[in-house]
Amino acid sequence: MIKLFASDLDGTLFNILHETDGGILRRLRRTIEAGRHVALASGRCVRRTAELGFGDLPIESVGANGAHVVGRGGEVLRHVTIDPAVIEELLTGFPAVCFNCVGRDHTYVRGTREQHASGYLMPRGLAGVILRYRMSRAVRTDEERFDCGNADVLAQDICKLNFRVPDPGMRREMEAFVAERSDVLVNASFDGDLFELTDARVNKGEAVAWLAGELGLSEDEVAVYGDGGNDLAMLERFDHAYATSNGSDAAKRAAGNVIGSCALHAVPRHIVRTVRREGPLR
Repeated sequence: MIKLFASDLDGTLFNILHETDGGILRRLRRTIEAGRHVALASGRCVRRTAELGFGDLPIESVGANGAHVVGRGGEVLRHVTIDPAVIEELLTGFPAVCFNCVGRDHTYVRGTREQHASGYLMPRGLAGVILRYRMSRAVRTDEERFDCGNADVLAQDICKLNFRVPDPGMRREMEAFVAERSDVLVNASFDGDLFELTDARVNKGEAVAWLAGELGLSEDEVAVYGDGGNDLAMLERFDHAYATSNGSDAAKRAAGNVIGSCALHAVPRHIVRTVRREGPLR
């Protein structure tokens, strides 16, 4: 019986506009009222699920690609930091990069608000329209701290570094830097142009398994859903794994099971069908 449903957000649980809606929320509430757990499994560091449109739903969050885990009540259950010595090497070795450094309570940006915003490269066509729409509706929070110096960053417990390196030469240098430190650092990015660095021990699959253990559940009682590169470890780890039809070929291969598109609420529909089929908790 599945007792924990863990899902990626963009391209998976969210709708085509990359947000929640009434249909998604109703199905998740029904799932929780049936005694199951629902967890977000995202590359984002989700500190407060309400700010992503989930309202008062009591759900867990596996954020920052597994480095930051939050309980139903908003309490931090786990925060796996990157070695400060490695962070210092990055900050000093790449002084031109606008690093977004994810801490326990805030994200510390080594750059201005404008430099941070420029990291969101606008794709063409419908994808660009959707991204602009999302950014126009984004809730302003106090989570981001701008114009931080190296000392400001190093004084924090940083669990993830997000940044783009548009210069091809510098990008090759960054890729070499990460490869040389693969024992302590991993890049699990959903986008080939974006770096998302965490401690090498961290990934969504490992973190969801850790959360299941905290809830007293076995891995066979977990179902996971994803669509992209940073979901692969999670989809490969669990027997009950599902990729959306709009997902990448790699995600579909890793999951072994393909359901419908996020545009048609495939994930929340699949979750509710599973709960209905399995019946009440014994």
